[in-house]
Amino acid sequence: MKVVAFNGSPRKGGNTEMMIRKVFEVLESEGIKCELVQVGGTMVRGCRACGKCKELKNNRCVFNDDPVNEWIQKMIEADGIIIGSPTYFAALTSETKAFIDRTGYVSRANGGLYKRKAGAAVVAVRRAGALNVFQAINNFFLVSEMIVPGSLYWNMSLSRDIGEFEKDEEGVRTMTVLGENMAWLLKKINQ
Repeated sequence: MKVVAFNGSPRKGGNTEMMIRKVFEVLESEGIKCELVQVGGTMVRGCRACGKCKELKNNRCVFNDDPVNEWIQKMIEADGIIIGSPTYFAALTSETKAFIDRTGYVSRANGGLYKRKAGAAVVAVRRAGALNVFQAINNFFLVSEMIVPGSLYWNMSLSRDIGEFEKDEEGVRTMTVLGENMAWLLKKINQ
């Protein structure tokens, strides 16, 4: 089994990545392979609604000048998908939104490429707005017919400056339980 996580934060090594890695610790201890992909800070274009993915039905976006097609392939090959984003003005980062739009359109145009995979959102936030980001990512998972594991709280951490996640005891515990629940779900899906 494999989980691929997409870090929508432009800060490599920041709180969003730390949250993902905390989930990975649990998944890897359960024998699940994990891969982290950096989305934030890349030059990823938004969807142009050109409809070529629906016309061609080749599991690809027609644009090849960014890594989106590589990311789609990683999602197809994975059993579980994690998407992480910090909260920017009560919303996703622009790269995370472009990632969701492009990979989502290609999936739907090709019969639901992520159907019945496990999907989990993780969200870093300074103070407020995280539920909007959490909901946006989960909306993508749910419309993609994915299965979303929960945790003991919404999958967020009150952390802004790099390293603050590690001081957020409830956030750390939430990511640990998310990892436990995702591992359990993946094992059930793959029985």
